[in-house]
Amino acid sequence: MRYAGIDIGSRTIELVVVDEAGDMVASLQADTGFDPISEAKKMLEQVEYDQILATGYGRNLFELSFDAPTVTEIKAHATGVARLFPDARAILDIGGQDSKAIVLFDTGKVKKFEMNDRCAAGTGKFLEIMARSLGFDIDNFGAEALLAEKEINISSMCTVFAESEVTSLIAKGESRREIARGLHDSVVRRAVGMIRRVSADGDGDIVFTGGVARNSCMVALLSEKLGRTVLVPDDPQSIGAYGAALIARQTLQ
Repeated sequence: MRYAGIDIGSRTIELVVVDEAGDMVASLQADTGFDPISEAKKMLEQVEYDQILATGYGRNLFELSFDAPTVTEIKAHATGVARLFPDARAILDIGGQDSKAIVLFDTGKVKKFEMNDRCAAGTGKFLEIMARSLGFDIDNFGAEALLAEKEINISSMCTVFAESEVTSLIAKGESRREIARGLHDSVVRRAVGMIRRVSADGDGDIVFTGGVARNSCMVALLSEKLGRTVLVPDDPQSIGAYGAALIARQTLQ
């Protein structure tokens, strides 16, 4: 038997297939686009599976189209992380449109969580817009920010106002790298606040998932501000889909 998990996010779709032992045997990714169900169908045609379970913001649409069960992103990420990092006690997931801080029991079950899904501030979309405003490619935005020689405080977290503030700083002759560092600092401050509200004891390593976990500056600043080890999976964007596949294996056998 093979079990699939599909995570239909706001920016990308991840599909993971595991075998009966829970080991990953296939992994695909595609842009969500304007028709996520069509994209999902194309991905499913490329893999073999017996059961499937969906997660992500588009999971309910997938359920209607494929008559498939669903699971919340919180539980999916917790399950995926617990399998890969059994000693971890906290998760920070920052995706394209939302961010989540999750604390786990020793068993890997969810203890507490906080989610921001009402504002682009502190998400991958915010960083993408700011990178474009500064003329950076999103893939090297974090690396460029780490080269900054000083810190610049960005006071606005609203995407519109922050973009205006960035324009003003550029007009004053401030370095693009230093502005980039200030933007990363602002996102990290919000993320750290979320983590501390749900994880007051501050113990244990943190696993960083989602597309923003690929940003080297975010990882470095989070570790520095929290004083904790920040672990990043090999493919941080696939953790939700992987967790969903593992839950399918546990519940749909």
